[in-house]
Amino acid sequence: MTVAAVVGSGPNGLTAAIRLAQAGLDVTVVEASDRPGGGTLTSESTVPGLLHDDCSAFHPTGVASPFFTSLDLQRHGLNWLWPEVDLAHPLDDGRAGLAGRDARLTADSLGVDAQSWTRMFRASVSNFDDLVQDVFGPVVHVPQHPVTFVRFGVRTLPPAKLTVRRFRDEPAKALFMGVAAHAFGRLDLPLSSSVGMLLTASAHAVGWPVAEGGSEAIARALVAELTELGGRVITGVPVTSMDQLRDVVGARPEVTVFDTAPNGAADIAGDALPPRVLRGLRSFKRGPGSFKVDFAIEGDIPWRNADCRRAGTVHIGGSAAQIADVEAKTARGEMPDQPFVLLGQQYLADPSRSAGGPDGVNPIYAYAHVPNGYTGDATEKVIAQIERFAPGFRDRIVAVSTRGTRELEAHNANYVGGDIGTGANTISQLVFRPRPAVNPYSLGASGMYLCSAATPPAAGVHGMGGFRAAESALAALR
Repeated sequence: MTVAAVVGSGPNGLTAAIRLAQAGLDVTVVEASDRPGGGTLTSESTVPGLLHDDCSAFHPTGVASPFFTSLDLQRHGLNWLWPEVDLAHPLDDGRAGLAGRDARLTADSLGVDAQSWTRMFRASVSNFDDLVQDVFGPVVHVPQHPVTFVRFGVRTLPPAKLTVRRFRDEPAKALFMGVAAHAFGRLDLPLSSSVGMLLTASAHAVGWPVAEGGSEAIARALVAELTELGGRVITGVPVTSMDQLRDVVGARPEVTVFDTAPNGAADIAGDALPPRVLRGLRSFKRGPGSFKVDFAIEGDIPWRNADCRRAGTVHIGGSAAQIADVEAKTARGEMPDQPFVLLGQQYLADPSRSAGGPDGVNPIYAYAHVPNGYTGDATEKVIAQIERFAPGFRDRIVAVSTRGTRELEAHNANYVGGDIGTGANTISQLVFRPRPAVNPYSLGASGMYLCSAATPPAAGVHGMGGFRAAESALAALR
């Protein structure tokens, strides 16, 4: 049998391993942490019994992933759960923009901009299954559905700050800008609408569900699928060289797939890679960082806007202009006073996350966008941002657990400087990720591939980077 090794057990690494095992390869996944899953881990970080997602939390790309869907992961215990409201964006005047599968709910929240919003996303939502076949891959390719893909591509070209000008009122402007901010970068540059267009379309087409029992359920299901196919996962072994990898696997792999940051693959493979590839990997630009805060609170968050009390995801940043301003500061390396905060109330859809804790105590997930490598403590800034739209939140806090940029990188070496998205979404890296190449997954050396979020289609729990890297490897073997 052809021997394959996968370094790293995030969703992309496990997906690559599954696809290779499906093709009959002898596959071993080697993970540095003592638990497989990468960004899809869940921990009791505040109060025993309360489940907090370590990184990834909401999974529109997971439920939409063509490869995940083909695996029927439900038989391995993966169940998707949806909140009443997928996404809410509160404003200082008490209003909130809403997005989700309920078109009427969204329209009612956007008022005068409801029709403009519907027109902007109608084609993408109607053809979402076709769209993901093309956008979950390299930007430069021959599309399977050219009309849908080109129509979507045209919408993604303008800066997010320009896109929101089509709306007249703040709920729609802020709602879109908050979703666009998932790109972790400046929102006044071309293509900065791309992430906002895709994630908003996914909210309307498939919603933003959570995994029952925590995001780690995704990793457990993928590991179970791999094991069923004869693959294995070795944990607690950081890989430092190809020779060490050979010793761990028990043979020299004919296929090696790296679910690592580009610098990690460069460090391990070293001189086995062509010099031009090494230069490209080492010059890969990192994006801003995150500051993670988990809260245990008594009862629910006392949002001023009642719809926010039903939302799984809440974007906290105020107006569209305010979000664009703080994201620009963060990208420049400045820590804003009122950072953009993404907050999760997963327990609203999945009450099991509160099971085992004290009566009436619930887990809250939050992270703020901060400069890469930020060494300060942003906890108070996060609390103040939540208090801004939910007066009295502070008084309900029972326990707090934080991870700054250094702790995030120590937890997962791919998160260099706290960059949980594995790479800056600059214009060049949106188009050519991780480096200019005909095949973005190939490392230019026989049998070596990269499959992490540094490759297309970038961050998100979907496994498609792993699937496409594995397909590249299988094509070369054939």
